[in-house]
Amino acid sequence: MTAPHPTVRHLYVHVPFCPSICPYCDFHVLTRRAGLVEQYLERVEDEAARLAGEYAVDLDTVYIGGGTPSFLRDAEITALAGSVRRHLGWGRLENTLEINPGTVSVDRAALWRDLGFDRASVGVQSLDDATLKFLGRQHDARQAREAVTTLVGTGFRVSGDLITAVSGQPLESDIRGLVDLGVGHVSAYTLTIEPGTEFARRGVTVEEDDERAGFEQTEALLGQLGFTRYEVSNYARPGQESRHNLAYWLGRTYLGLGPGAAGHYPAGRLPHTPHPTPHNLLTTRRTNPHLHDWLTGAAGEVQPIDAEEYVTDALFMGLRLRAGVNLADLTRRSGLDVRERYAGAIAANVRLGLLTLEGDHLRATPQGWWTLNRVVTDFLEA
Repeated sequence: MTAPHPTVRHLYVHVPFCPSICPYCDFHVLTRRAGLVEQYLERVEDEAARLAGEYAVDLDTVYIGGGTPSFLRDAEITALAGSVRRHLGWGRLENTLEINPGTVSVDRAALWRDLGFDRASVGVQSLDDATLKFLGRQHDARQAREAVTTLVGTGFRVSGDLITAVSGQPLESDIRGLVDLGVGHVSAYTLTIEPGTEFARRGVTVEEDDERAGFEQTEALLGQLGFTRYEVSNYARPGQESRHNLAYWLGRTYLGLGPGAAGHYPAGRLPHTPHPTPHNLLTTRRTNPHLHDWLTGAAGEVQPIDAEEYVTDALFMGLRLRAGVNLADLTRRSGLDVRERYAGAIAANVRLGLLTLEGDHLRATPQGWWTLNRVVTDFLEA
């Protein structure tokens, strides 16, 4: 079987296991039970082999997320990394492991580095014990500081996650404290109450004023500390941007491995079928089923992407970036004249001060970032 082109250069691996489920979390996660991790690792091996046979793969980035990948025992994370390397290779540019502060030790950090991980995304969330308790985190502020310090000292490029808009949170102290620990990247997410979560069942709410204040305070303070906001929720020192996440925002194809993992695939053919896709489809998206169905080999949800959907997806993701979207490049990639097709939506949002258009570069303004869903809805309805 000939693997289709173009080459896929990015891989996301989902590890669904967590020591506990946070009250705000709506990801596909679960606590480990006897035998489940072993079954998961066997299935990862099989799925990695299948992906290697179906697609041309030459990886620039690998991102192992969850869940809590660092919750895997040493032999388990070694086996997982081995399956990826054996069938799909390893990222030339960046290999990220998501890490819970409570799982870090000097020896474990050294093992992760030896396995080839060079970037750590650490779920700090806050450096205030009261805030961490409210968020249901299992680590405390001391563990978070020690974890980041250990990872920086082991040679990782470290990104720290923060949650903002928590009532009573000392946000400035959280930000300054995280930066002082030596991180080169910060991901700052507003606390969002998702349906079905424990917070939703408890009636927890987030005030819009707190949300907006956190949004603005984070950008202002990190800017003073030498970080650039290169995406709505992400800040980096020069050269410390997440290369893997940039692939998502730039509309690149990537493999999704593991239960609940989503992938964006070349449209040479639909996954699990011998037939070519229709000529007007550019890519396909597939979302794997959750763990128990995935373990049986059940097929995931497949969504063929035509030119118009490709463009609206690219606008939704690309407008999250400070650099915005190059409309000429998007026209070339999609075969659709983007400026002509969406002239009305572009003009209307420029008039409202939500977008700017300079040459071929379409960008969201700060107000446009705040109302990005509304902006993209205009394109969907065009």
